[in-house]
Amino acid sequence: MQMKIFHIPCLQDNYSYLIIDESTKLAAVVDPVEPEKVLEVARQNGADVKFVLTTHHHWDHAGGNDKIRELVPGIKVFGGSIDNVKGCTDKMDNGDKFVLGAEVNILSLHTPCHTKGHISYYITGKEDEMPAVFTGDTMFIAGCGKFFEGTAEQMYQSLCVTLGSLPKPTRVYCGHEYTVKNLQFALTVEPENTEIAEKLAWAQNQRSAGIPTIPSTIAEELETNPFMRVNISEIQGLIQLL
Repeated sequence: MQMKIFHIPCLQDNYSYLIIDESTKLAAVVDPVEPEKVLEVARQNGADVKFVLTTHHHWDHAGGNDKIRELVPGIKVFGGSIDNVKGCTDKMDNGDKFVLGAEVNILSLHTPCHTKGHISYYITGKEDEMPAVFTGDTMFIAGCGKFFEGTAEQMYQSLCVTLGSLPKPTRVYCGHEYTVKNLQFALTVEPENTEIAEKLAWAQNQRSAGIPTIPSTIAEELETNPFMRVNISEIQGLIQLL
């Protein structure tokens, strides 16, 4: 494997992530709201953290950026806005690309609605590795983020067009552990969708064991996430009734 990804539970239900390029041991961290926790995982794995990938400006995602800059001098902090994202050193626009280590490629995807400048990060390694996308609070497993700074049209574009068009095996890493509640809601939307029912039972078992329900995949989301299934006539009919 060229890249390793570690979940780092933070706060009440947040996840930060550590991405390590195995060949060079260079690393990036996603939304390190509790920097000491993230850096300890990096230390345990012999990794040198070079980048912060900030999805959006909310404190539970960007609130650790200033501290990690103190702890790791010279670290680059990527984000959708220099002004709004705490500690941001490098503004990301849609389509911007950069490389971590030898072969871990990072693509910036503008996915607005939850916040105006929200960025999702699409990560690819070697050809035989499944890509990954870090979606912050735009896409959750079986759900989506609140529309704090955008419109339904923007969320549709972000979810169904930008993220929905990624390769189906792409692993989805989101910002919060909301999966069980999201799937419970999804089952009320599509009570006869057996894939939702099966994934809900699986997610409940995962959480009972203290294991994350993340990652999902784009393929799974297209089958179980009601907000990515709004083109289906049955769901459109239900929306009209609400």
